[in-house]
Amino acid sequence: MRKLRVKSSAGGYDVIVGRGAWQALRRMKAYSSTFVLTEPGLWDRWGARFSRAGVLIGTRPVLVPAGEGSKSLVWAGKVASELLERGADRRSLLIAFGGGVVGDLGGFVASTYMRGIDYVQAPTTILAQVDSSMGGKTAVNIGAMKNLVGTICAPRMVVSDPRVLASMTPRAFRSGLYEVVKHGILSGPGLFGWLEKIVPGLRATNAALLERLVLRAARVKVDVVSRDEREAALRHVLNLGHTFGHAIEEATGYRRFLHGEAVAWGLLLVTRLAELAGVLDPATGKRISRLVRAVGPVPGLAGVRAERVLELLTRDKKAIGGKVLWILPERIGKVRVTSDVPAEAVARAFQEVQSGEWNG
Repeated sequence: MRKLRVKSSAGGYDVIVGRGAWQALRRMKAYSSTFVLTEPGLWDRWGARFSRAGVLIGTRPVLVPAGEGSKSLVWAGKVASELLERGADRRSLLIAFGGGVVGDLGGFVASTYMRGIDYVQAPTTILAQVDSSMGGKTAVNIGAMKNLVGTICAPRMVVSDPRVLASMTPRAFRSGLYEVVKHGILSGPGLFGWLEKIVPGLRATNAALLERLVLRAARVKVDVVSRDEREAALRHVLNLGHTFGHAIEEATGYRRFLHGEAVAWGLLLVTRLAELAGVLDPATGKRISRLVRAVGPVPGLAGVRAERVLELLTRDKKAIGGKVLWILPERIGKVRVTSDVPAEAVARAFQEVQSGEWNG
């Protein structure tokens, strides 16, 4: 196991990565009661092992349905009501045991229940282990707008055991790897080059290799959020691929793409956009495209209305006065944050990638 330390206005917290990480929950003893928020299938598969590791024997979980539909104010209210009925008070602890949906919902509920209780992230997907569980962002969706209502509230701890990734479906596993590719672009040649070597043959059952991957990718997120907890400037870089990605998710009603799959298209689109804007050379663009595609297949963009995607871009949470804040790769290890991108270039990038005219 390895430990990373996130600096936070709340005093900082540890990210424990590795086989056996769940045992770190045994430290969390100074609470009147402990509750676990999770999904039924995940708890059936891993609940007993998780409880033994964290000495949570006898804990009855708070269950929410799997899927993006649980990230809502309705479900936040249901979870808060169940916590109240079961005696949760201001000295209670909530453990979010699940992927990004459970983590976001659990963090949001914890940050607002009785004006805030402590919580721990125990991520169970690769996307959550390398990205969403760290940084303290919590949120629920409102209608078609992803993460519209949320808070920034640091967890007390993050515990990431790569063994749980073995139960992921191949599609969900690939979805998380696209976020790892994003971290590789941000980090630099070391991580990116390593990913080029290992990604084609990577499997969810290779816990030893995944432990290294999660640690290296998580370190990128930890470094950024430690320096910019509240997304004042630097943290914007973590949205690489997400501006297009979120718009594609919304344009398709969150039904066609998993989050990481939408980010995959977002990475390809913003890579082509960077080429068109003259800030990225085609050879590097080809490397990025090749690594994204090496992860595996994603549902196609056929039938996605370009007009709808372009309209949704201006509603992105980072847009100011209708101007989109773009994160453009300049080279491996360096991105440019700018709103000075012609709308014509944005439309052209989408058309070329959607049609297959540009493949990197």
